[in-house]
Amino acid sequence: MEHYVDQWKSVVAAHLTALAKEKGLDSLRFSPDDIIAETPPKPELGDIGFPMFPYAKAFHMAPAHIALAVANLERGTSYEGRDVQDAVARDWPGNIKAVGPYLNVYFDRAHVVEYLLAHSQETSWGSIPAFKGRKVMVEFSCPNTNKPLHLGHLRNNVLGESLSRIIAAAGAEVKKVNLINDRGIHICKSMLAYLAYGEHRSPEDEGLKSDHFVGKYYVLFNTLKQEDPEAEQKAQELLQKWEAGDPEVIALWGKMNDWAISGITATYRRQQVGFDEFQFEHDTYKLGKEEVLDGLARGIFYRGEDGAIWIDLEDLGLGKKVLLRKDGTSIYITQDIGTAIMRHKTWPFDELIYVVASEQQYHFKVLFEVLRRLGYAWASNLYHLSYGLVNLPSGRMKTREGTVVDADDLIDELVELAAQEIIEKGRAEAVSDVRSVAEKIALGALHYYLLQISPTKDMLYMPEQSLSFTGDTGPYIQYMGARASSILRKYEQGEGNADQGEANPGLLVSDADWPLVRLLMELPSTVEQSARHKDPSILAGYAHRVASEFSAWYRDNPVLNNEDPNVSASRVALVRAVQSTLRRASELLCVPFLEAM
Repeated sequence: MEHYVDQWKSVVAAHLTALAKEKGLDSLRFSPDDIIAETPPKPELGDIGFPMFPYAKAFHMAPAHIALAVANLERGTSYEGRDVQDAVARDWPGNIKAVGPYLNVYFDRAHVVEYLLAHSQETSWGSIPAFKGRKVMVEFSCPNTNKPLHLGHLRNNVLGESLSRIIAAAGAEVKKVNLINDRGIHICKSMLAYLAYGEHRSPEDEGLKSDHFVGKYYVLFNTLKQEDPEAEQKAQELLQKWEAGDPEVIALWGKMNDWAISGITATYRRQQVGFDEFQFEHDTYKLGKEEVLDGLARGIFYRGEDGAIWIDLEDLGLGKKVLLRKDGTSIYITQDIGTAIMRHKTWPFDELIYVVASEQQYHFKVLFEVLRRLGYAWASNLYHLSYGLVNLPSGRMKTREGTVVDADDLIDELVELAAQEIIEKGRAEAVSDVRSVAEKIALGALHYYLLQISPTKDMLYMPEQSLSFTGDTGPYIQYMGARASSILRKYEQGEGNADQGEANPGLLVSDADWPLVRLLMELPSTVEQSARHKDPSILAGYAHRVASEFSAWYRDNPVLNNEDPNVSASRVALVRAVQSTLRRASELLCVPFLEAM
């Protein structure tokens, strides 16, 4: 309801300005930005509260006297040439009253309910124009092609996907990109281990998912190092051969990358994550090298005694950073420079958001500064969404030691646990396809758990806890969505007396209904807040509040059977608004909506 709060801020600003003029304080003017709005602690105190304390000194009046004087001003007060209160009253009827030192606004509840019942059924429900006209690129996932996705990737994936959906709902044109890190020393280590132990086998030969097959050899590189002290040097030599275009090295690289990418994209499909464009490091690292060499020629960078090319960022407290190795091979930041430049040339964005773990904060500070010093003005529009690590009760994951929680294995485990829960609760017949529903519950549990905490915070993942059908979990939200859907199905099947009545917004204005109505109306402003803060956890918290408020409401307010069939019909309409709100919030949070569970 933020839009309407802003409208009433305009009313209060206009009235305060008019009061100042009446008091002979012509130089005292107020804008909506000067006005503080609060939510009153009790329904009887209204829907918006405007404290008058901040203006007491300017007016030389007690706050209660200011509130009374403003409330008594005649309707029609103008602000910047507009008849503000009359305009607001037409769009959003209500009354403004002085209550002690506050100006409180009381909405016309029937008008609010009518608006909710009509607009919540639109496919765009929750969408807002706040970012209209903006082009936002979101980079996320960006796996290495030397291993399968793990739990950390799952948090990255759902953060990027959810944030992209939320920003699009806020009106922006969004482009989701995935930079596949398909070259570099880590790839060469997997290749070297495969040459040592692979014996020309394929994933099919070993019955392994193709990305797991490649990841096996990345872990085996540790074994190779123990057997061959020169393994690290040989991997570096393999990288040099790759950059030189050695045909045999390129052929092996292509085969292993195809295996890795094929397996990784299968996991994306399962997680219901998608991209508008896949980009590849091998296509952009050369542009990065050219930019670094150009910066060297212009004196922006320097060549160190070791022969590598460096940038000096001591003045910013960032030390000195290598941009190109002494042997001429590129590193991560080399290709990131080229990739950013390529992206802006092909799709001039207003903002580029990098969804990357907090471990890379230094990297992005350096990258953004390098691009700025190279003269790219749009470097100020780059943003690092730095998210915390995902840990387990057993400790931190380490890929090289083979202690990661594999993404596919984790989802499999969650699906099995969800299927057991469905069967144990005797819901197998009701859901029809246990496996399909269990898969959706597993994704809902996983995604919500990974999103409910602010991205900046580290988190401890507890699989069993995430699957709980009660509390602040994805399955609880799914269950409440299914409960709303069940009520609507029963109504459509003729149960109760709602079909004998007619929905009337005026029958949903009691103090029992109003908290739920108000909460449902907050979806658009919550979407905007989540988009502006780049934080899906704001929307996740809102979804849980809606589920909880709905649970309490339908427990205390029978929907399908009431002495007055018009009340039943009106409550059915409100349940339909709940269903559409939970469906929309779930969609933005990548939580599959279930009509039965």
